[in-house]
Amino acid sequence: MENFCKICNVSRETFSKLEQYCQSLIDWQQKFNLVSSSSLQDVWNRHFLDSAQLFEYIPQKALTLLDIGSGAGFPAMVLAIIGAEKTPYLKITMAESITKKTLYLNYVKDMVKVDAEIINKRVEDIKDRKFDVITARAVTSLTDLLEYAYPILNDGGICIFPKGKKYNEELKEAEKKWLFNVKIADSKTSDEGKILIIERIKRKK
Repeated sequence: MENFCKICNVSRETFSKLEQYCQSLIDWQQKFNLVSSSSLQDVWNRHFLDSAQLFEYIPQKALTLLDIGSGAGFPAMVLAIIGAEKTPYLKITMAESITKKTLYLNYVKDMVKVDAEIINKRVEDIKDRKFDVITARAVTSLTDLLEYAYPILNDGGICIFPKGKKYNEELKEAEKKWLFNVKIADSKTSDEGKILIIERIKRKK
């Protein structure tokens, strides 16, 4: 929690909402398996800071963000709470196919009063919509993420994908099918983790 406050410059009100969110996660975890139980021992670093660090890579001009497989809301709910203070014009949409997790996301949304959209769908079922930013955390391989993102990413849009120590292998595998520009940033929560900021995605012919 202390590390979070040092790194994320948010108001007391925003931090209070994140604390409420954290407590609800601990409470609901006893009923539903929302996250790995072992990760709750270091919940602020493992989930909240790990999600919040993505905020700085969202372009100021972005108006829409889709999070793929939001689960318990990481990173999207954290980004929505911070965004309510810093970028209130950014509309965040969370796509989650597991109903019990969307129930939890709606509970948190109402509790902290953020203007986010929660869709109980697989990302493949989102049609006729495009987004300026697409995020995903611990969902699937980079190759698959690009497959999901490509048809629903606006021209000039970006993908922000945190990855673990095998990020380089995932990049090499993805480059067999895709052309893209990538910037690689260090994670603030893991010595081995990286954040991939990807743009100009094209399918190889």
